[in-house]
Amino acid sequence: MEKPKIAGTSPIKIELEEGKRYAWCTCGLSEKQPFCDGAHRGSEFSPLKFIAEESKTVHLCTCKQTGNPGFCDGSHNNL
Repeated sequence: MEKPKIAGTSPIKIELEEGKRYAWCTCGLSEKQPFCDGAHRGSEFSPLKFIAEESKTVHLCTCKQTGNPGFCDGSHNNL
């Protein structure tokens, strides 16, 4: 299995909107971090798609090492 590129070493604060669809980048190649821009094409990666259940502020992972895909769990502190 390929390993994702570490796109950053700190999370990005995002305001999610209830009912809106999001596609979190799993490969680390997207230039629109933390979201997918299709840069994964041709690899085994695909975006993590989700719909926000509520409007709230979250911190989305950019190191791609999180144990809670999409959301920062502090894994970047171990890089």
